[in-house]
Amino acid sequence: MLHVVATPIGNLADLSPRALEALKSADLIACEDTRRTWALLSAFDIPRPEMISYRQGNEERVAERILQAVAAGRNVVLCSDGGYPGISDPGYRLIRRAVQEKVPFSVLPGASAVDLALLLSGLSTSSYTFKGFPPRKPGALRRFFEEEKTLPHTLICFESPFRVGAALKAAHEVLGDREAAVCIELTKVHERVHRGYLTELIPLFDDKPVKGEVTLVIAGANPKFARDEDTENPA
Repeated sequence: MLHVVATPIGNLADLSPRALEALKSADLIACEDTRRTWALLSAFDIPRPEMISYRQGNEERVAERILQAVAAGRNVVLCSDGGYPGISDPGYRLIRRAVQEKVPFSVLPGASAVDLALLLSGLSTSSYTFKGFPPRKPGALRRFFEEEKTLPHTLICFESPFRVGAALKAAHEVLGDREAAVCIELTKVHERVHRGYLTELIPLFDDKPVKGEVTLVIAGANPKFARDEDTENPA
């Protein structure tokens, strides 16, 4: 059986009892970084099983080994360094193959930076769009936000600690002055959330690298979550 297991994104206490049992009973664990997963296992005194690195670049080759192990009746766990494998993660390719080849699998829920950031932002939760990581190049970054310009959904994305300021500025240029939140190191000791309009957040992160993992949340096209800059800042 293949078990797709969500692991903590920071606080180890967020590992669910079901996930813990799956890790304990695994014959093979396919994970992003075997060192980080071994650290997680060690924290719960779980003996080291067979482990294999499944990451971007080797997913096709390793997927064959994983599916062969499942076919042989072994308990296989797929996990990432934190959160759900398959969410902005190459694990989705293995899940897709399992569906196509009718390989049975289960998903064991747990912490998700996407859901946590949405709730912490205080923005609308009625509908939202998650778009992984924005592109790096300026033109592509603008197009990334232009696709969302008229949509009412709250936008959620991950971002590199070194590009938060650039992403916020591009969002402001395309979307106008909307409410947003910059969520950093969620569930960890130094968790922090910066909320405000984009024009208020940009100075906090302009050319200033962030320490930690970042999730951005930006309001959709709704006047309730935006302001007219000409009104707020009259000439």
